[in-house]
Amino acid sequence: MDINELLIKDVMIMDLQAKSKAEAINEMVHNLYIHNRISDENLYKEGVLAREAQTSTGLGDGIAMPHAKNAAVKEATVLFAKSKTGIDYASLDGKPAYLFFMIAAPDGANDVHLQALAALSRLLIDPDFVEKLKLAQTPEEVQSLFSEAEKNRELQEKAEQKKMDKNDSETDDRPFVVAVTACPTGIAHTYMAEDALKKKAAEMNIRIRVETNGSEGIKHRLTETEIAQADGVIVAADKKVEMDRFNGKHLVNRPVSDGIRKPEELISKASKGDAPVFHAAGMGNKEDTEESSESASGSALSRVYKDLMNGVSHMLPFVIGGGIAIAISFLLDQFIGVPHDQLSHLGSYNAIAAHFNTIGSAAFGFMLPVLAGYIASSIADRPGLVVGFTAGAIANTGGAGFLGALIGGFLAGYVIQLLKKIFKNLPKSLEGIRSILFYPVLGVLITGALMLLVNVPMKAINDGLNQFLNGLSGTNAALLGALLAGMMAIDLGGPINKAAYVFGTGTLAATVATGGSTIMAAVMAGGMIPPLAIFVATLLFKNKFQKSERDAGLTNLVMGASFITEGAIPFAAADPLRTIPGFVVGSAVTGALVSGFGIKLMAPHGGIFVILLISKPIFYILFIIIGTLISSIILGLMRKDAVEQ
Repeated sequence: MDINELLIKDVMIMDLQAKSKAEAINEMVHNLYIHNRISDENLYKEGVLAREAQTSTGLGDGIAMPHAKNAAVKEATVLFAKSKTGIDYASLDGKPAYLFFMIAAPDGANDVHLQALAALSRLLIDPDFVEKLKLAQTPEEVQSLFSEAEKNRELQEKAEQKKMDKNDSETDDRPFVVAVTACPTGIAHTYMAEDALKKKAAEMNIRIRVETNGSEGIKHRLTETEIAQADGVIVAADKKVEMDRFNGKHLVNRPVSDGIRKPEELISKASKGDAPVFHAAGMGNKEDTEESSESASGSALSRVYKDLMNGVSHMLPFVIGGGIAIAISFLLDQFIGVPHDQLSHLGSYNAIAAHFNTIGSAAFGFMLPVLAGYIASSIADRPGLVVGFTAGAIANTGGAGFLGALIGGFLAGYVIQLLKKIFKNLPKSLEGIRSILFYPVLGVLITGALMLLVNVPMKAINDGLNQFLNGLSGTNAALLGALLAGMMAIDLGGPINKAAYVFGTGTLAATVATGGSTIMAAVMAGGMIPPLAIFVATLLFKNKFQKSERDAGLTNLVMGASFITEGAIPFAAADPLRTIPGFVVGSAVTGALVSGFGIKLMAPHGGIFVILLISKPIFYILFIIIGTLISSIILGLMRKDAVEQ
């Protein structure tokens, strides 16, 4: 497939009117919708915003590549747009963006589509080509430039291959570096980093082989021979890649954006041996493992966070599905009726309620094993999964709860890493049984024994924490509710937001059978405030928002009501200093009121759609309205007047 089959002329915007990041996203998404390239504006935009929440797709050098791959996309499309004045897009280099490529890929995008999108990303590395695009005046001219650039690239790739084949057959004493590039969606950044590294290596007269971990899978996989021969390794990735194969090599580990923006620095460190030596089992010499923030596995904090989030992301569907099913069982019994002397069986007294309770309890029962299993899997790959599941199950039955399972997951992962180190020199005849015998059997036995020790103090801590939370009332409960609800609004889906949400779901497990958790109620209410505040502010302060922003207000109403905090991200990203303080204040006030009044929630998600699962629904809605008004007023007062086109 030719790139121009995706660069549809009718969809191009040769004079983008937007003045902010939020406006630009709205304008481009709307253009895709009116040209029938997507079926659902809101669904596709949610995907774009979720990607922006990970890292900005403003790549620098005046280019932004917002993208998403989801069910709203009817047909793979690349929307090209130009801004004459430039837009502050929170780009990596801090400069305005002038050229925009909004990539819309359908869920079932085939390899041909993905290859075309990858080729697009690679072409944009060429600064001369980018300058020509900035000067283009018509859609036809844009397509012509891409056709010419593709032909030139094909000729260049053939010449490079000939040169590589020649060097393979002759002695080549130039430094040799291998690299891996990967980004969460695997559509754009993966391939731009690949091309930037290859181009810079050619300029530096250094040989390089780059493996890409993109949406179309792993391409150009590095061989054992290439890794062994390499002077150093570069991993430019924002997602998990295979690392054990680089054991003993000098390795630079950076975000994928550094592969695009700082290829020379990365190649120089890897080729000269300036990077730390990577040890797969984390048990290298002291001088090799005392690393800075660019260490082989990243900082200790970022590693722990990545491992924890891997467990949490797999756990949440079980919490949400199971928790809501159990909550429905309570509702059914309340509607049908339960004798006063049988209230201890509320949720399982009537047959239909008992059925829902059984379903929910089954799903809920997997929560802790899944959490621990996928934390361990993130640390030690597949061998850690069974050991982590076992640790989580022991924490569950032993009363250690969420905190015990969390510790068990990390224990399981590091036990497997230790076993990998111990058995790495096994004879080849025994290598095949390591993963199917030694790792699971010894891992389960060792971790199981450790968990018996962990369970005792963790059960005491878990019981004490539950008693403390259950005993909170008045001012103390209000302060905790304000803190957690405020955290939900600080980074709108980032690490602080996730920490508060995970804490809330942890309390839900112990309280869903007794009416729910006040902490979970405060957390959800706090997360609903930012997008709802955007909606109200666009109504109360119309002069502070441009038309495209006001049009996005209704979308934020739906997202806020659904407890999707990320709907407010474009507004926060465009002007964080005037936006986030209002979000935090409104959320904190709501959280304090919800917790102070002892309102309980039995579901971990759902927003207004689970209002029947809230103990005092009228007060809950009232407090959300109060927080929304406070937040929107602060937001309106702090924003500057908008300048309409």
